[in-house]
Amino acid sequence: CATGNPGAVVIEYCKAAWGAAFFILLLKLKRVLVTCKEDVKGRPLFCVIWYNKVLLITDCLQGKGGVPMAYMALYRKYRPQTFTDVVGQHQVSDTLMRAIREDKVAHAYLFAGPRGTGKTSMAKIFARAINCEHGPTDHPCNECSVCKSILSGQSMDVLEIDAASNRGIDEIRALRESVKFMPVEGRKKVFIIDEAHMLTNEAWNALLKTIEEPPDHVMFIFATTEIEKLPVTIVSRCQRYTFRRITSDDIAQRLQYVADKEGFALEDNAARLIAVHADGGLRDALSILDQCVGMASGEITPAVVEELIGLVSKDWIIKFLSALHNGDGPAVLKYIQNALSEGRDGAQIMEALTQHLRALLIAKVAP
Repeated sequence: CATGNPGAVVIEYCKAAWGAAFFILLLKLKRVLVTCKEDVKGRPLFCVIWYNKVLLITDCLQGKGGVPMAYMALYRKYRPQTFTDVVGQHQVSDTLMRAIREDKVAHAYLFAGPRGTGKTSMAKIFARAINCEHGPTDHPCNECSVCKSILSGQSMDVLEIDAASNRGIDEIRALRESVKFMPVEGRKKVFIIDEAHMLTNEAWNALLKTIEEPPDHVMFIFATTEIEKLPVTIVSRCQRYTFRRITSDDIAQRLQYVADKEGFALEDNAARLIAVHADGGLRDALSILDQCVGMASGEITPAVVEELIGLVSKDWIIKFLSALHNGDGPAVLKYIQNALSEGRDGAQIMEALTQHLRALLIAKVAP
């Protein structure tokens, strides 16, 4: 870290048995002793700095010419941080923002909708908006200590519980005991219960009275993809918000935004193809895009997406339907054999054919 300083003098260089190297640098002017540890490839791992008998350890070189930071999946890296960042759920975000501004926050919320539509992300943003040091605010700062602790998952006031693995009555009894305690640093203690439909009936019955009359410092947020499995007595005690499938246009636009931020080329048709295949789930779309980035050597084209997902091309569909229309049996069998030999999925082939024929019918009826 002192390579560019003319006052730095290298006084010792040694190699450890495992191939790492230690540099001891003496800065004459400031009397700072710096020890840098490198890995086997010569990349700095961390620095130990002595200054006026004070010991500092820093990893500031990581991601800046030093050891690269651990790779983070795109759907995690671009998780929404504010209400306005949530894609395609304005009917939910606008209502929650208005409730915060007008101080009409309820004690229990139920977020229901398909996977990958932003239920858990919205719950975490809501928790930060309530507990932010500058709030309650409809625009959490994400910079104060409370917001940062919630973002890192270390907050003692915001507890995210996976109902699939904590579905019994014993876990709910422990939750009821923790409800009694006041928040540590925030205004409210927020319990985010994901996959809520996995809780047993006994667990719901044990939680029923707490949801009906919780303490003023407690708020529950339930997220589920199968709301029909929840007891009616629970649904009636919560404010219910339905998350819709995100439109293909919104998903494609978000994919282009991510591609621009990450610095790789993504064709519009490829983004559209990913968006359609994601079936309304932005998380699925970003996961597919992540795989395409690792697979493509250059620009991500529809051919790359089709090969990755196992889809058949539009050209194949047109030729197949043309042979079927002409009654050319050998050609039909040949097209099917070629598609299956290339690893295409039979169910996806049928779905692609159905969608193409549906589009043709719609174009004929309403050109």
